Amino acid sequence: MALWSELTGQAEAIAVVEAAASLTDDSAMTHSWLITGPPGSGRSNLAYAFAAALLGGGEATERQVAARTHPDLGVLSTEHVIIRIEDVRQLVAASQFSPSVGRYRVMVIEDADRMAERTSNVLLKALEEPPPRTVWILCAPSEADLLPTIRSRVRTVRLRVPEVSEVADLLVRRDGVDPAIAERAAREAQSHIGMAHRLATNAGALERRDRTLDIALGIRSVTDAVLAAAALLEVAKADAEALTQERDAEERDAALRSLGVEPGGTVPPALRAQLKNLEEDQKRRATRSLRDGIDRIMVDLLSLYRDILLIQLGVPGDLVNVQIVDRIREAAAMCEAPQTLTTMDAITIARRRIDANVAPALALEAMLVTAVRTRPRA
Repeated sequence: MALWSELTGQAEAIAVVEAAASLTDDSAMTHSWLITGPPGSGRSNLAYAFAAALLGGGEATERQVAARTHPDLGVLSTEHVIIRIEDVRQLVAASQFSPSVGRYRVMVIEDADRMAERTSNVLLKALEEPPPRTVWILCAPSEADLLPTIRSRVRTVRLRVPEVSEVADLLVRRDGVDPAIAERAAREAQSHIGMAHRLATNAGALERRDRTLDIALGIRSVTDAVLAAAALLEVAKADAEALTQERDAEERDAALRSLGVEPGGTVPPALRAQLKNLEEDQKRRATRSLRDGIDRIMVDLLSLYRDILLIQLGVPGDLVNVQIVDRIREAAAMCEAPQTLTTMDAITIARRRIDANVAPALALEAMLVTAVRTRPRA
């Protein structure tokens, strides 16, 4: 199946779902699944490959699943901060119908960890008594991200972090990326497949990552830390805007065409409400994009201080940021390992605070104060 080719280093997980899809006895089928794995490991790719196999396989089915147009496929993915309860209710209602052309009706929820408790309870009722030919596939970073009552009703398939070499090979094979660029992108993305693709094919994304590390390595005082927090926030905003602006424009143009409005034409008053709804959705997506951009910065900073720590401890290991190894060695000489660990802990705390709606600027400032380095140690 072509959809399996999007998965790298996940042979064991693929074997599990392929075996399930090949069952001939419907009564032996598990009707609720949870696919877990770190960001970029391919959770949604496995979910849709599994869905295509359940829906009958074949090129036509794979194309429909890839386009999310198969009549027996229900999909819930969100670009908001949380999944709305109304959307889950709609998906649950759709799950009650019998399959129209295939053997099963398959309902996929990406980022199931973004459901609030009240929303999860709506889904729970559907998982407790699913129709005999409906299969649910949820995706989340870990089992701990879902309510215990949800976890008790699903079969979990765990994905692993692919090797850097495996991700680099995928970029070369699938995207035609130069092997040296693919290896660097896979390493600096820490095997996150989507981010590796972006770093390998988008010079702006690579420049913003380099800028992030440069800002952190330049902190020498509390004032520097405050200025660095503002600078990193601007980097995150630029990254979020780069991801959303082009898509927003394409969506608006498509909406205008569907409403019969020529590009550059005046939108009739009766149609403006529909465009306003689109704009509101785009604003909510921008909020999530900014949060995701800030979190990408945190992940990159963790890789930087991890490299510094390895050098301080003299532990053999592959560095993530080998392009700036000299600067990393210089930073490692400016403090002891406990201070580096303190900074890494501060990054983890900042991620939690931002997730709990603390103002990003304040969380970043508090985090970066721990990164002040003044002079080489004696």
